[in-house]
Amino acid sequence: MENVKLAVIYYSSTGTNYQMAQWAAEAAVKAGAEARVLKIAETAPEAAIQSNPAWAAHVQATADVPTVSLEDLEWADALIFSFPTRFGNPPSQFRQFIDTTGGLWFQGKLANKVVSAMTSAQNPHGGQESTLLSFYITMFHWGAIIAAPGYTSQVIFGAGGNPYGTSVTTTQDTIQQGSLDAVAHQAERTVEVAKWVKAGRNNSNQ
Repeated sequence: MENVKLAVIYYSSTGTNYQMAQWAAEAAVKAGAEARVLKIAETAPEAAIQSNPAWAAHVQATADVPTVSLEDLEWADALIFSFPTRFGNPPSQFRQFIDTTGGLWFQGKLANKVVSAMTSAQNPHGGQESTLLSFYITMFHWGAIIAAPGYTSQVIFGAGGNPYGTSVTTTQDTIQQGSLDAVAHQAERTVEVAKWVKAGRNNSNQ
């Protein structure tokens, strides 16, 4: 059977979700997937970026990371999204990209994509659960197949135990211990579910 094609798509202002995306891609490759790490385009004003040294440094450090395109969504069998929480929702940069996907949705090209999502905040109750749930509502409109981690492994408790997706808490730019294992498990599970879906689709077409 062909390898699962996975796009790990992230938005990050200071690097947390970029790190999570890298961890997810590494675990997915070990699980037999072909993975691309892709960033959401930055849309914040330059003055705002430059006012935060960590933000400006991250933008510069990731200048060579490919920016996600609609073609990447069409290419992928599975998608893992990673983004910070902003007032209990995904950030505006992420929503702006999602709002460009209407053409693919209208053509049915986003249906049956296997999707999972991760997020981060500065404190354990900073809106992580509502951020992921609000994102998944859009995925229901796509007709995506949600591959949330649930409670399928004890390792998710190392990142707080959120069944909707790995939720990292950052303190002074340090990601909480145990998050790597939670991210890796979520990526492996996403690849596993995508393999089942792809195999089933291939069998039904024979």
